[in-house]
Amino acid sequence: MEAIRPVPRTLLRDRAYEAIRDAIVAGEIKPGAVVRDAELAERLGLSRAPVREAFSRLVDEGLLESKPQSYTRVTPLVASDVRDAAAVVGAMHELATRVAVPRLGAADIEAMRAANQRFAAAVRTGDMDGALRADDALHDVLVRGSGNRAAAATVARYTPLIRRLERQRFGEGGSCRSAGLHERLIEACAAGDVAEAVRVTAEIWRGLEELAD
Repeated sequence: MEAIRPVPRTLLRDRAYEAIRDAIVAGEIKPGAVVRDAELAERLGLSRAPVREAFSRLVDEGLLESKPQSYTRVTPLVASDVRDAAAVVGAMHELATRVAVPRLGAADIEAMRAANQRFAAAVRTGDMDGALRADDALHDVLVRGSGNRAAAATVARYTPLIRRLERQRFGEGGSCRSAGLHERLIEACAAGDVAEAVRVTAEIWRGLEELAD
């Protein structure tokens, strides 16, 4: 029985955080909805402590707002907040692209192409979850390739604010990001053209800033 050990508290906190964050981003917990630690702890099969810790992190990241001794609720979708988040995330992606492109190998380019094929297929069938997963996978090749942990952490922190709006627009009949822009980015990366790759990355994220308008 030596292989069976207590699950570290940090993992329980992370499980709670990821589950609640994903439910908020997906719209399963609506903007303005009040969330209660006891209720969510029961649904997640956890104690209240890791859920409270997750709440604190989500407040810090802008997905929840809290008034002590009163309520904790999901923040509304605010255009200026999304624009700010998109500007910051876009800057981090530009930085990652600039550093990563000279380091990319054939396997990295192939991973980006495969992700873009999944992205295009998901958009055609209206699969928003699949499209966003593929989009993350494509851009993550560059973020990981840059080796910049600060950039990666910033992207992880602020991307959920943007995703909420993307999901809403998609549900209203809007379009997702362009597979064509992704293709231009991949070709620039394959050619080792850092300047063009950064330009296309900026164009992709500028479009998300405009989406907030």
